[in-house]
Amino acid sequence: MLSWDHYFLFYWVDLLYLRRMENDQNWINVTSLGDLMDMRADEHGDKDAMVFPNARYTYRDIADYAQNISKALLALGVEPGDRVGYFLQECVDTVGIIIGAAKIGAITAPINSRFKTTELQQVIVHAGMKVIFTSSPDVGTDFNALINETFPQIASSKEKMLDFEAAPELKAVITLDEISRPGTYNLLDLNDLASSIEDSDVAKRQIGVRVRDTAIIMYTSGTTAMPKGAMLSHESFNRYAVSIKQRMLLSEEDKIWAALPMFHIGGVAFVLASIFVGSTFIHTGNYNPDVALQQIRDERPSVVLPAFETIWIPIVNHPSREEDDFDSIRLVMVVGVPERLRQFQNVTPHAPILNCFGQTEVCAFLSLSELDDEPELRFTKGGFPMPGMEAEVHDPETGEALPNGSVGELWYRGPNMFHGYFRDPELTSEVFDDRGFFRTGDICELDVDGRVTFVSRLKDMLKVGGENVSAAEVEGYLITHPAIALAQVVSAPDERYVEVPAAYIQLKPDMEATENEIIDFCKGKIATYRIPRYVRFVTDWPMSGTKIKKVVLREMIAEELASKGITSAEKMTSS
Repeated sequence: MLSWDHYFLFYWVDLLYLRRMENDQNWINVTSLGDLMDMRADEHGDKDAMVFPNARYTYRDIADYAQNISKALLALGVEPGDRVGYFLQECVDTVGIIIGAAKIGAITAPINSRFKTTELQQVIVHAGMKVIFTSSPDVGTDFNALINETFPQIASSKEKMLDFEAAPELKAVITLDEISRPGTYNLLDLNDLASSIEDSDVAKRQIGVRVRDTAIIMYTSGTTAMPKGAMLSHESFNRYAVSIKQRMLLSEEDKIWAALPMFHIGGVAFVLASIFVGSTFIHTGNYNPDVALQQIRDERPSVVLPAFETIWIPIVNHPSREEDDFDSIRLVMVVGVPERLRQFQNVTPHAPILNCFGQTEVCAFLSLSELDDEPELRFTKGGFPMPGMEAEVHDPETGEALPNGSVGELWYRGPNMFHGYFRDPELTSEVFDDRGFFRTGDICELDVDGRVTFVSRLKDMLKVGGENVSAAEVEGYLITHPAIALAQVVSAPDERYVEVPAAYIQLKPDMEATENEIIDFCKGKIATYRIPRYVRFVTDWPMSGTKIKKVVLREMIAEELASKGITSAEKMTSS
């Protein structure tokens, strides 16, 4: 029988393992999100934690707000593991809700603010949300109205506590205003609920939260109609924060600017990492390039995380941008084809462009460039895996592991990643192997040194007459055309070749181009089987958060061709 001395020894060995050093300067510190917020509020109480275009919030502000949310949720009967949703615009409330739910062991499930009634019904019911926070902002989407349109039973409820068959687990909708509505709590009710609970009641629940408990379920769009709920733990967000602190050399002196929405893994992971570091997080709110550029001018961030070229291009190309607007920036994290990243680097020659491979399932980043990587490595490679993460590539048909230097389906495992899809054990078992590696469904290169670079999604890789065509490679060439701002390549059905490339193109302001001109631009420059057979010009894109929904573009070209009776593209010659 073991003595207490042995148990004490094992405790310290385990603790030292959890806090082992990644290198001589960096300890791994893992805690619950609630404890993290409380610690940072004690350390940095009056410091700006979050800055929006029209509001500033200190660490103490957010901690106090989160505590109020915790109390209200306890008063509503929220138990550990219950799901708490939010359907909101970009605001500090999202962070307060995440932390407030985390403190009592509940799980936050952000709802994509672009969702309409069909998606809302799917996600709210699938997640089994017990409480949903929403709003009716003066400008933009009336989120509360959309929820009521989705579930008209709310407006007919005689009680604020809900009970109806269409969403059997939903018990409360809270709108963050002071308007009285049937079947709905408002901000005044929220404060009344919170006042009925003591801080000690929150503390009793908070002390029982484990770092490997699920903290957030992020619903991520795929090629199916139903989004998947990736379960991410408190530890995942902490380990991600440790990783980017090390890779980006972040400190509490940094000001971090970002624009990703707070239902997106990037938006959530970036702000939680900023809290972990003790820095100031600057968010552009509902994205507007005019506001974003002015905010960068006024706040002088040292780190900017636009993440996607669709966010950074309008700022970089803004007609009122001045030469010194970006002088405070020391690094930029944005993904894109090499040609685009080279263009971006020319705009901020003093601040390296960092590339990455990112996914919801890996808590934002699997890999990220090193600050001292040679420029071409940062433009053409997605960087080394984050500390503790392991990456492999496999033959997508046989599953056979391939050596470094190969292109194949990316598999990975490690401390940042999710631990399964919510309420989908069958899919979870399909995507994990018996070693715990996650099969991503993405085609990537794992170079000889171990850098991970995205090539294409399995269903985004075209096969034209037996030849593999990477959509990303064709897009990279198209944007070298002087009139093209953005290009997206998808497959179009074809009787002769099975499928052929089709390009959707957004032109630069005041520029013009024709379909034949774009096709001629490709001839003699890229292989004929890679040349788009159809070119369509757009000004707006079908979006999922900040990502263009290629599945919609594929449907658009297929429907157009069918309506015109076109079954085969004209044969392509190189001249």
